[in-house]
Amino acid sequence: MTSTQKHSLRNRIAVGASAAAVAATIWGVTVLVAPDDGPAAHPGTGTEAPKGGNGPGAQPPQAPPAGLPDSIAHASEAGGNAVNITIDDGPDPRWTPQVLEVLAKHDVKAVFCMIGPQAKAHPDLVKKVVAAGHRLCDHSMDHDTSMDKKPVAYQQAQILDAKKLIEEAAGGGAKVEYYRAPGGAFTPDSRKIAAANGMRPLGWNVDTKDFGKPGTAAIVDAVKREIGNGPTVLFHDGGGDRKQTVAALDQVLTWLEEQGRPTGFPVRTAPDPS
Repeated sequence: MTSTQKHSLRNRIAVGASAAAVAATIWGVTVLVAPDDGPAAHPGTGTEAPKGGNGPGAQPPQAPPAGLPDSIAHASEAGGNAVNITIDDGPDPRWTPQVLEVLAKHDVKAVFCMIGPQAKAHPDLVKKVVAAGHRLCDHSMDHDTSMDKKPVAYQQAQILDAKKLIEEAAGGGAKVEYYRAPGGAFTPDSRKIAAANGMRPLGWNVDTKDFGKPGTAAIVDAVKREIGNGPTVLFHDGGGDRKQTVAALDQVLTWLEEQGRPTGFPVRTAPDPS
C-alpha cells in the first residue's frame, strides 16, 4: 500500500468514527425523550404513545414558556362540568360558515383546529373565526396521521409552517393557542415544539365519528354516550360533506343546554388534572 493510500484509509476511518459518535448521540437523545409520554393510552383520545424519531435538520425542542405545559390538554377552563367544542380540518368555504352560525345561535365558543394550506386559501374565514371570539389551533400542514413515525425535523416543519400560515391568514396579531396532532399522533418532541411556540397540545375525549358521516342521530348519540370520558368533543368542518355535523352540532348544543352543561375553552396554562 502506498503512503497516499494509507493516508486515504486513515481519513475514512476517522470520518466513520465521527459518524458513529453522532448517531450514538442522536439515539441517546431519543431514549431520554421518549419515556415522557408514558404507556400507550386508549386510541382516539389524542394521547397516543410516542413513536417519532430524530432526523437531519431538526432543532432541539426548546423548553416551553413558563406556565405553558407540554402535556396534552383535555380539561376545560370553565370548570369540571363544562364541555369544550373543537372543530377540525377546516376552514372550508361551505361548512365553516354554517358551523359558525350554529355556534352563534347557541352563544358557544369553540376551538378551530385548522390545516395550514386551508387557512392560507381562506383567510376571510380565519378572520371570521377570530372575530367571533373563537380560538385557533394548529392542525399541521398536511394532516399526516403518521407524523409520529417521522423525523423530528419533519414534525417541526409540519407544526411551525402551519402555525405561520394560520396566523398570517388571521392577521391583526391573532395567535394560534393550541396544537392538535393529526389522528392524535403526538410525540414528546412534537409536544415540546408546540409548547415552546406558545401552543398547548390539545387532545379529545369524545370522538363523534362525524368524519365518516354515520348519520346525524349517531353523531349525537356518540356525544351522549361518551361525554363521561371527559369534556373535549371532536367535530369536523373540513374533509368533505359536513351536513350531518352541522345538524348534529345544533342538537348537541341544545342537549348540553338542557343538561345544564356550560361550554368553555380547553385549559392552556394550568396542568390538565385529567
